Amino acid sequence: MLKGKNILLGITGGIAAYKCAGLARLLVKQGCDVKVVMTPLARQFVTPLSMATVTRHPILVDFFNPENGEWNSHVSLGLWADAYLIAPATANSLGKMANGIADNLLLTSYLSARCPVFVAPAMDLDMYAHKATQRNLDILRADGVNIIEPESGFLASGLEGKGRMAEPEAIVAALDAYFAEQQDLAGKTVMITAGPTYEKIDPVRFIGNYSSGKMGFALAEECARRGASVKLVVGPVSLKTSTPNIERIDVESAQEMHDAAVALSDIADIEILCAAVADYRVAQQADHKIKREKTGAMTLELVPNPDIAAELGRRKRDGQLMIGFALETNDEQQNAAGKCERKNLDFIVLNSLRDQNAGFRYDTNKVTILDRNGDVTPYDLKSKALVAKDIIDYALKKLNK
Repeated sequence: MLKGKNILLGITGGIAAYKCAGLARLLVKQGCDVKVVMTPLARQFVTPLSMATVTRHPILVDFFNPENGEWNSHVSLGLWADAYLIAPATANSLGKMANGIADNLLLTSYLSARCPVFVAPAMDLDMYAHKATQRNLDILRADGVNIIEPESGFLASGLEGKGRMAEPEAIVAALDAYFAEQQDLAGKTVMITAGPTYEKIDPVRFIGNYSSGKMGFALAEECARRGASVKLVVGPVSLKTSTPNIERIDVESAQEMHDAAVALSDIADIEILCAAVADYRVAQQADHKIKREKTGAMTLELVPNPDIAAELGRRKRDGQLMIGFALETNDEQQNAAGKCERKNLDFIVLNSLRDQNAGFRYDTNKVTILDRNGDVTPYDLKSKALVAKDIIDYALKKLNK
């Protein structure tokens, strides 16, 4: 399952770093493309030259090269990686990760990573058992970080106990098992609508909304990582797709989105209607720029756009899963539940504009899932990538019933 995966390997300053050349070699043999980022102290335990020789990539330590000003972008690293593996992960680095401290390239890359993150702790037994370390590990687990448990054995201190970094073979096996489990959408086709629609008034003006498309794109990336063939019908947004098995269909208006979604409905196993579609369009688009009148008001006649969710709900076939979204400002659950019933959705994902740092344009979201059977499942505020994982996990439970 690791063949073709981009693995970012983060090495912190612990004695177990000497194992990382072997770890990188195993990943390369599995068909991975491996890039390495090291803390400055890690260079005391394993040389950048050794790691560069194994991975065939320059080793990244600092934010930029002082000799030529070349910038090492932590954002680009986070976008490139299919998985970020930090091994060894010292108590110091775990504490910084748990508390959002970003004082080196390795840690800023962690905070920028949209991919799954794995840590392989390595430290003395008392450090590992300490309440502070265990508390930090609990925080990281809650944040979605995958912990590869250390082993028991002889430690650098001369003591014996739990704290040895897992052997490279065990770490590679953990990554392989994770990606095997994550292929639970293999063979499925998922159609996702995302972003806003623009309804032209004249050649330079339109009716639109604030949707950035971030939630829909996060869902597309999550489904693609899990093996699905994704058809992403997207309105006017500036976002880019980075996963090969996402087919992007760009549209502008609600009518265009309707036509594309309906055309794909016959092949889709799962339909996720995440777009913020305009309910109305102007009755008559002007073919030239409308000039401002000196006095008086201007009236636009609006007519309804096609209801994409209602049309797909009417066409839904047995075994097809249909997921909707509702962005509400009041009576949230009541309105969302009504929409779920009217549109023949299997479940609906509710956003409220009253929740801070959630909804349009944010990188985070806070959602509640309402099921047709009356179940209500609230989730905490988290990144849209993790929200996407929650939604797809819920969808798979519905599919597998």
